[in-house]
Amino acid sequence: MTAASCGPLVGLRVIEFASIGPGPHCAMLLSDMGAEVLRIDRKGGNGWPNPVADRGRATKIVDIRTEDGRAYCLDAADHADVVIEGYRPGVMERLGLGPDIMLKRNPRLVYGRMTGWGQDGPLAPTAGHDINYIALSGALAAIGKPGEPATVPLNLVGDFGGGSMFLAFGILAALWERERSGKGQVVDAAIIDGVGSLMTMFAGLLPSHHISLERDKNILGGAAPFYRSYMCSDGEEISVGALEPQFFAELMTKLGLEDHIPDQNRRERWGDLTQMLERIFLTESQAYWTETFAGSDACVAPVLKFDELLSHPHLQARQSYELRDDVMHAAVAPRFSRTKGAIQTPGDGDELVSTWKAHARRSTQ
Repeated sequence: MTAASCGPLVGLRVIEFASIGPGPHCAMLLSDMGAEVLRIDRKGGNGWPNPVADRGRATKIVDIRTEDGRAYCLDAADHADVVIEGYRPGVMERLGLGPDIMLKRNPRLVYGRMTGWGQDGPLAPTAGHDINYIALSGALAAIGKPGEPATVPLNLVGDFGGGSMFLAFGILAALWERERSGKGQVVDAAIIDGVGSLMTMFAGLLPSHHISLERDKNILGGAAPFYRSYMCSDGEEISVGALEPQFFAELMTKLGLEDHIPDQNRRERWGDLTQMLERIFLTESQAYWTETFAGSDACVAPVLKFDELLSHPHLQARQSYELRDDVMHAAVAPRFSRTKGAIQTPGDGDELVSTWKAHARRSTQ
């Protein structure tokens, strides 16, 4: 496997047991930062082949239900720093690949477990998906229009916001602690816990009434005329996020509505103001409004479709996306001033494990 020439996680060895959703995304994040990632996959893959989320790791096809497959995984984990798995609680234990066995053989191992419900609790053994986890975390109830079923926000909030990002955070925190104790540990990353953490801003502001989770009152949920999207004359959309008074004032001034600046915090005027803005934005195209607000602090931006991202000037300037084999990849994030990450070139799983073993032999001589 060809490692990134630099990156803050160069030298980190990760084993990923193939799954879908947050597990692969977490492994991708670690790989982009320079980690050497070995994916243990099943014959035929996981059913969701993804050249973007699956980028940058070596792969080994292993039947982990067999004695030989189990032995291969344990041997590889003996030389790894991190293991990532996303099965239901108890599955890895039944396979003889649970954290108790692996940590006994390799006490420095950080064993990351990615689930929706967590490793314990009444729901732990049951199936679920992103929508169920955010439903039980208070997030889904706050999203959508009053009197209508909740709007599903893709699976960004649960799988990736509350899932893979918290798994990556937990793994790195455990690695930092290992520098002092010399010991690994288990990271129980549950999506319901992660989304609960994401909701802390709302939880903290509710008592002061600075914000509401009621759909007809939530200023961050589309209820406010200054924080939502509007249709344009060409059928495209424009987003408005003029939360602060000075930004709202600039929005109103640019639209010739200076007399309505005092209406921002008059909730009884929101309905009329929303209708007024709807009519105005419908008079011109998305391109017109984008140009009108270019360079201003009115917090207005076009709602881009995925295939439009490569052509946006700001995203071009930052090289936020790149095409690889006609597939669009997001650039490595976040960015570092010294130890820049990079999308790695995938390699052979057996060769990677052999390299790990050779390095271990040299370090003990």
